[in-house]
Amino acid sequence: MKIQLTPQAELKLKNKLGDRPGSIRLIYDTEGCGCAVNGVPGLRIVDEPTTEDLAVETGSSVPFVVNRRQAVFFEDTMRLDADPEAYSFSLDSSGQSYGNHIQISDDRA
Repeated sequence: MKIQLTPQAELKLKNKLGDRPGSIRLIYDTEGCGCAVNGVPGLRIVDEPTTEDLAVETGSSVPFVVNRRQAVFFEDTMRLDADPEAYSFSLDSSGQSYGNHIQISDDRA
């Protein structure tokens, strides 16, 4: 899987990571959505990848992962952009838009 980060998205992610170690995990959140195939994408900062995570190629120094079971909900090549006014992101591919107000949360210990 590849995610092209726009310069704005890369800057926002690096600022959110700060000086603490961590990785950005792309998630497909199904909680409260009715069933396991209905969900919304999200971004979580985690301490480190788990054995269930796959590395996502970004072409940047921002470490990105996705849970191998959730990877099926996303296309192989996507683009992540950021809202310059807020900490929300947009994720899309050549085939679809995954969302324009994707939130990021810091789940590090």
